[in-house]
Amino acid sequence: MAAILFLSFASGLPFNLTNFSLQAWLASEGLSIKTIGIFSLAALPYNIKFLWAPVLDRSLPPILGRRRGWILIYQACLAVCIGIMGLCSPTKAPYVLGGIAVMVAFLSASQDIVIDAYRVDAIPPSERALAAASAAFGYRTAAMLAGAVLVWIAASLGWRLAFLFVACLMAATMAATIWA
Repeated sequence: MAAILFLSFASGLPFNLTNFSLQAWLASEGLSIKTIGIFSLAALPYNIKFLWAPVLDRSLPPILGRRRGWILIYQACLAVCIGIMGLCSPTKAPYVLGGIAVMVAFLSASQDIVIDAYRVDAIPPSERALAAASAAFGYRTAAMLAGAVLVWIAASLGWRLAFLFVACLMAATMAATIWA
């Protein structure tokens, strides 16, 4: 259950980065409501992840087996992309930021696919209700952290450090994957 909790935390961490937090950042930089609306399309991969889920289910990564290997790969890529996202400028390079935001959403949606599959594989049917509760708690806690807390950190220390903080948290979740 602890592994499910930590992996679900990792799954929820990047969710608000392409929604609420990104929109707050863009608004704080003075971008138009039209531009902010266009950026909301960055979260599209979450809605179409069913398209590549079968590929992930059938593919075997080179490390840690079918589930944990993919999770670790996505977590590493997410940590790097979130860090790069924080280094982007919404006013000077909005297209670069938009591309990175789409990449973060794609990697996050892919991580969600594999973590859900891991949970189904690892938890016996008699414990799935408890695992679902643990997963929901971990996911929602991380999503709130990457939403409200990220904005609070950004107000105090700036958006760059806020995104770097989340990138470090994402990298730290790799320990849970290895441990699981």
